[in-house]
Amino acid sequence: MSRAIGFIFFLSFIFFFLPKNLPAQQGGNTRALSEEGQRIFQQKCVACHTIGGGKLLGPDLKGVMERRDHAWLSRWIREPDKMLAEGDPLATALLKEFNNLPMINMALTEADAEAVISYLAVAQQGPSVPKTSSRIPEPTQDEIGLGRNLFQGKVRFSNGGPSCTSCHHVKNDAVIGGGILARELTTVFSKMGGEGVRAILGGPPFPVMQAAYKGMPFTDEETRALVGFLQQADKEHAYQQPRDYGWGLFGAGAGGIAVLMGFYSVVGRRRKKGSVNQDIYDRQIKSE
Repeated sequence: MSRAIGFIFFLSFIFFFLPKNLPAQQGGNTRALSEEGQRIFQQKCVACHTIGGGKLLGPDLKGVMERRDHAWLSRWIREPDKMLAEGDPLATALLKEFNNLPMINMALTEADAEAVISYLAVAQQGPSVPKTSSRIPEPTQDEIGLGRNLFQGKVRFSNGGPSCTSCHHVKNDAVIGGGILARELTTVFSKMGGEGVRAILGGPPFPVMQAAYKGMPFTDEETRALVGFLQQADKEHAYQQPRDYGWGLFGAGAGGIAVLMGFYSVVGRRRKKGSVNQDIYDRQIKSE
């Protein structure tokens, strides 16, 4: 009898005193975490990864929760550069598989990584997104010309972003040497494909590029033009030479100096050639 009373008391305690909305709260917290992970994924990851849509610049992440340990995945999201530097075998294998294009450190916190993992766990349960074709239409000559001019700053971007040559170089007869702050782009099309290049331009995953084009995205026309130019530059790079202005600039400088010297010699032909002090001295001698 006493056991029955105790059991009834225990059930009453659970019914009256334990929070009834605990599962809903946990579900709400999980949903909020997943939504935050989706936001981070769309901002930082979507340029290089899909979830069920096939490979882009990096692997398809559908099923990644089964392929990778949680702790490894969390650290890889936060510190890919350190893991590569340490020679992590999985990280090294991924680098080799994806054209030696390293995953960059996106400066994500541990909480950010957990949010992304939560989103991946939810998203991979949904239907796969069909992989889009990486083959893009052949660019027209007008698009290639526009892309070349946009790349080197002869034509300004509609939203005011800096020219690509500020940081990048591409080997092409018609393009002056570019910057060395970022990757050389001559063969970027064959390494990443049209969809990969387009994804980078549409949502830059690199912090410096994000800062440079913050609030100044490329238009669809500009993206097509840049992709077309890079495709053409990649296709013809074996026959191209970077434009060398060294001897031209030297010749222009030497010619400019010669012209200036000739001009000043003509203008100064009637200038006084002797010493002013000597003339004064000679006049004083004669006056005595």
